[in-house]
Amino acid sequence: MARLNLLEETRFEKLPVTVYANQDIASKKVARRITDLIVSKQLKGENAILGLATGVTPIGVYRELVRIHKEEGISFKNVITFNLDEYFPMKPTSPQSYVIFMKENLFNHIDINMDNVHIPDGTLPIEEIHDFCLSYERKITELGGLDLQILGIGRTGHIGFNEPGSAPNSGTRLVTLDDLTRRDASRDFGGKENVPTKAITMGIGTIFKAREIILMAWNQKKASIIKKAVEGEISAEVPATYLQLSENVEFIMDQDAASELTRFNTPWLVKDCTWDVPMIKKAVIWLANTLGKPILKLTEEDYNNHGMAQLATEKGPVYNINIHIFNKLQHTITGWPGGKGNADDTQRPERAVPDKKRSIIFSPHPDDDVISMGGTFIRLVDQGHDVHVAYQTSGNTAVWDDDALRFVEFARDFSKSIDLDTNKLDELYVSMRKFMENKQPNQADTAEIQTLKGLIRKGEAISGARFAGLKDDHIHFMALPFYDRGKTTRKPVAEDDILITMDLLDKIKPHQIFAAGDFADPHGTHKVCFDIIIQALERLKDKEWVKDCWLWLYRGAWHEFETHEIQMAVPLSPQEVERKRLAIFKHQSQKDRPVFPGDDAREFWVRAEDRTRETAKSYDKLGLAEYEAMEAFVRWKF
Repeated sequence: MARLNLLEETRFEKLPVTVYANQDIASKKVARRITDLIVSKQLKGENAILGLATGVTPIGVYRELVRIHKEEGISFKNVITFNLDEYFPMKPTSPQSYVIFMKENLFNHIDINMDNVHIPDGTLPIEEIHDFCLSYERKITELGGLDLQILGIGRTGHIGFNEPGSAPNSGTRLVTLDDLTRRDASRDFGGKENVPTKAITMGIGTIFKAREIILMAWNQKKASIIKKAVEGEISAEVPATYLQLSENVEFIMDQDAASELTRFNTPWLVKDCTWDVPMIKKAVIWLANTLGKPILKLTEEDYNNHGMAQLATEKGPVYNINIHIFNKLQHTITGWPGGKGNADDTQRPERAVPDKKRSIIFSPHPDDDVISMGGTFIRLVDQGHDVHVAYQTSGNTAVWDDDALRFVEFARDFSKSIDLDTNKLDELYVSMRKFMENKQPNQADTAEIQTLKGLIRKGEAISGARFAGLKDDHIHFMALPFYDRGKTTRKPVAEDDILITMDLLDKIKPHQIFAAGDFADPHGTHKVCFDIIIQALERLKDKEWVKDCWLWLYRGAWHEFETHEIQMAVPLSPQEVERKRLAIFKHQSQKDRPVFPGDDAREFWVRAEDRTRETAKSYDKLGLAEYEAMEAFVRWKF
């Protein structure tokens, strides 16, 4: 019976999928399977032939392989590896090369014979690539083929660098990279314009020949493409769907990457559910949106025809369910994000007491506060709360070089106009110009330039916070050290980051904390900043003020909460939307064309307005009041 239930639950899935609680557990499971293969081959006196991947996805696997080698003594002397791909052109000494990646993350830390390591050569003359690719294939074949191929998946659905349009029988070859793939790589190269347009990759046909294939995927950013790869029709537009044809493949992922699969996203379509309030809320909103109906117009027939008959039977009549969820949504809407004093708060998202709260808004970058929750920020100040803002990083990587020069030029001209000695400024200016003229893609700026760019963003942040109504002593610049360390190491968070955050929190003793919960940030900074806050609060949990402190997550710059997730929705009038826009405009270095725009070509202020307007529309379509815009929040209980 259990097997039948599992088959029913996964009936939309066209290949085997294993989901783990988080990527750390999953990575260790994959690493153990690899070492088990290596040991089994050693016992037979045979070589283990591995196909390896690069990128963020396999880093945890490689870290665990290194640990197993060092702590358990597993040898890699019988291992022969073939990497999936390499950018073209690419020098093996370049920081962005997959040669460097594999050495830093695996090969330098184990006892593998480097003569057994094979990585596509990004330095070849283009006329020699065809023969090289044939030779690469021939080596794999002569060794008896790949025992195990590990894969990640790109947001285009590519495996290796087999982009949309790749043929299922393709071999190792030179390919042109999709624009989205290049955008995703832009951070490593200091901008998309520096990312190579081509790569050498194993083909889908080559991958298919492996005796075992494991595709791994982590985090919410991969959820939509995973759904297409696992549940969609086989299509050249999503090359990973070709893996549905393999009898030797398994997809391994964490819960976030699996979140859009039918059995997790809309489980009522495949099995009986435990109908708690969050599940009912999600299902009713899904049904209303699917049918294009307000909640209060949903009928029993609607429920029965869309997999929700069990809900109607157990919790009905359906009109009572509709009213219950409508009221739940209604109670998330508040014009008092700090709570309304002297009012009944039983149906409000925030407490009435204390009447005036100490609130702190953590902003990972110097503009996330006004972009994502600028209207709420201003309203908290207007309503008399003791509001602080804390900018967690300098954001100095996101300033154009010519903007930095412009500020130094201004300082030189200003100094000369009032007869100040400008010798040191002149020296700095000359050295900056020389450095920038010879700067390599993704090369770290000099300490002076980093400071200058940080000051540019600091000035903009002060201007934005002042516009929101804050005094200077309520504006905090944390300069968390992880941000600069992260430019040279992959494990940037350290004790000092946590201690700085603990000190500020314990100094302010807030009743409310607002933090970025927008983990779709392509640079990963938001997630790191959030983790630091959580670790700081965990250590402070015995403090009396922590027991009465609520943590609210905001989004907006990169992604928005789903309607069923929202626990506080702060409506904005047209005038408040304009005030928020003006606060965002204070961040001049991020206007027009920011250094790191991500996938979205719109300016940040346009994104913010469009997303808050869409949130308001989502409430309106469900039958609630129509507002100009809404900023959404979810409470994180710690």
